[in-house]
Amino acid sequence: MQRTIVAPAEMPGAALDELKQWLGIRTGAVGDDAMLVALLRAALETCEAFTGSVPLACGIEEVLPATADWRALSSKPVIAIVGLDGIAAEGARFALAADAYEADIEADGTGRVRVTSQGSAGRVAVRLTAGLAPAWELLPGAVRHGIVRLAAHHWRDRDGGSDAAPPAAVAALWRPWRRMRL
Repeated sequence: MQRTIVAPAEMPGAALDELKQWLGIRTGAVGDDAMLVALLRAALETCEAFTGSVPLACGIEEVLPATADWRALSSKPVIAIVGLDGIAAEGARFALAADAYEADIEADGTGRVRVTSQGSAGRVAVRLTAGLAPAWELLPGAVRHGIVRLAAHHWRDRDGGSDAAPPAAVAALWRPWRRMRL
């Protein structure tokens, strides 16, 4: 399975302002702002890796084998399954008709698809939107605060002395949102 973010989540000024307030930064140096936004984006990715959930809504494409069996999407929670494109063996893409596939979103946000009439498609590209919240302000407080704290942690530790795991305080904020798999 191949997964690509085709429309990244928007990083609003509110997120940057929240991080700057946490760090006590009062100046607006453009270079610093760009670095802080990059740290916020990295913290979003770490949050997704830790919790198993995409924090902010974004557009995603997942490529799966074209099969009549139900296949679960890896991105969670799915807000909408926008459509499917068939991918032929030589790599050419074509739109699958709406009656050539079925899509479902379960109560826990797991998206599933199956191809009922694949034609020449050996694989399908599933276009979807996934995320816990559509905007920064609507993220659950613990998730948002953990993202800010992790970005601040990386800002303060620019020399790279810490390990890759989120600090314990951040992990504690995110743990209730973590999806466990058996």
